[in-house]
Amino acid sequence: MTNQDSDFDAVVVGAGISGLYAVHRLRGRGMRVHGFESAEDVGGTWYHNRYPGARCDVESIDYSYSFDSELQQEWTWSERFATQEEILRYLEHVADRHDLRSAYDFLTRVSAAVYDERAQRWTISTDTGRTVTARFCILATGVLSATNKPEIPGRDTFAGETYHTGEWPHDPVDLTGKRIGVIGTGSSAIQAIPVIAEQAERLFVFQRTPNYSIPAGNRPLDPEFIAEVKANYAERRRLSRISGGGTPNSPYPRSALEVDAEERTRIYDEWWQRGGYLFAKAFPDQTTNLAANDTAREYVEARIREMVRDQELADQLIPNDHPIGTKRIVTDSGYFQTYNRDNVTLVNLRRTPIEQITETGVRTSEQSFDVDVLIFATGFDAMTGSLARIDIRGRDGRELSAEWAAGPRTYLGLAAAGFPNMFILAGPGSPSVLANMVLMAEQHVDWIVGCLDHLDEHGFGTVEASEQAVDEWVTECNTKAAGTLFPTANSWYMGANIPGKPRVFMPYIGGFGNYNALCAEVAAAGYKGFELSAPAAG
Repeated sequence: MTNQDSDFDAVVVGAGISGLYAVHRLRGRGMRVHGFESAEDVGGTWYHNRYPGARCDVESIDYSYSFDSELQQEWTWSERFATQEEILRYLEHVADRHDLRSAYDFLTRVSAAVYDERAQRWTISTDTGRTVTARFCILATGVLSATNKPEIPGRDTFAGETYHTGEWPHDPVDLTGKRIGVIGTGSSAIQAIPVIAEQAERLFVFQRTPNYSIPAGNRPLDPEFIAEVKANYAERRRLSRISGGGTPNSPYPRSALEVDAEERTRIYDEWWQRGGYLFAKAFPDQTTNLAANDTAREYVEARIREMVRDQELADQLIPNDHPIGTKRIVTDSGYFQTYNRDNVTLVNLRRTPIEQITETGVRTSEQSFDVDVLIFATGFDAMTGSLARIDIRGRDGRELSAEWAAGPRTYLGLAAAGFPNMFILAGPGSPSVLANMVLMAEQHVDWIVGCLDHLDEHGFGTVEASEQAVDEWVTECNTKAAGTLFPTANSWYMGANIPGKPRVFMPYIGGFGNYNALCAEVAAAGYKGFELSAPAAG
């Protein structure tokens, strides 16, 4: 292997939305870039999550790259909320259009990234035995990519078919006429259950925690609407970048408590029709004021009761342990109505916990359920899980996992003290999953490219977040979160779904637009909060 094959300006870990754009932008500034991806092809989350009913909960026209204006005009989305298949086709098209696959080693998992302070270079090792060095290490490892399969007694003794929604097979899975058990009722399960119910002979839903879900109101996009969007894409993107969540939606300008009941219901009706998680944005104080939140909760509970015929069953499906919106509201297609089917049974694990998985199915404290197929819809070790699976060591051998033992510590969600020339894309301490992830990726990568331009223009060799800047940013993130109702929910935002994981609200909740402005201010001030140093000798 020649030096040219093992020494690069930058290494990008991951070929999802963030990683692909990072490769494109870094190549565009003349850098030699190499990427590693554990999957067989591009797509990240959308490569793996092929479970029945998988869709994005951000509208297709917004959940797309803005950097290529010709692509925006040429690509036409078929539905309001695109399926996994359509999103993956889009990302494959982008990879082809900009020759991004040629940067990557696929089926290659990064096992370690170690910084050499004297040489000011990162050494990246992989499970295939390939080792490369690079000046910059860009971690685009994904927020929802490290699957979580809980330790349940007998979990691996089941003799039938077993699947995880986050690692769904690429070959078709025939569920027709089978007895199926789904463990979990989070986003993946809520999307999958209506589709599975139509195929199954019997479906048993093992519910650990009920969740709020709102119909997507999905529909095909008509040509007139598409033409209007394409004609006004620039303004749509501008509004998205100054918004709270990276889409051109703004809440009603007054508190939910400042309007009368009739007006409040009118607003909730309007946002219900918009569909899905957007409902959490109807009023500006919905997730900061419990009394305001109660009005939203009562509205949605009434709607659920309209959809579920058995009111005792509705009682079990309606959450009672968190304010609405403090866990991401799921976007569904007929979820609650599925429980009206004769072949669907809800198993309430709060009443009758799982005691064991057996060769033939699931045994709870009350009875046994024999199934042919067991589906784990048990989510991810979110935001930090994929990073924790890499041995990342910075200056003086500092281990990222040890540095983050009490919760992630970043500056702007982009960088960590003690880890020079290492950047994290859409990770903890950034708006991340609370924003449109495509524009989030573009914002992060564009900011990093501006930072690298600054280093080159001023002759610096490294950039690293200062300890003080990290301390202040962690405090800022915690303060912002404490001013909301979000920390009251045992959500994956808090790491609550992973035993032993610190309970810390991981995203920055101050809004995408505010975050963009803060990042711009840091750059304009000569990268305030970052320590810039001279190149290594020689």
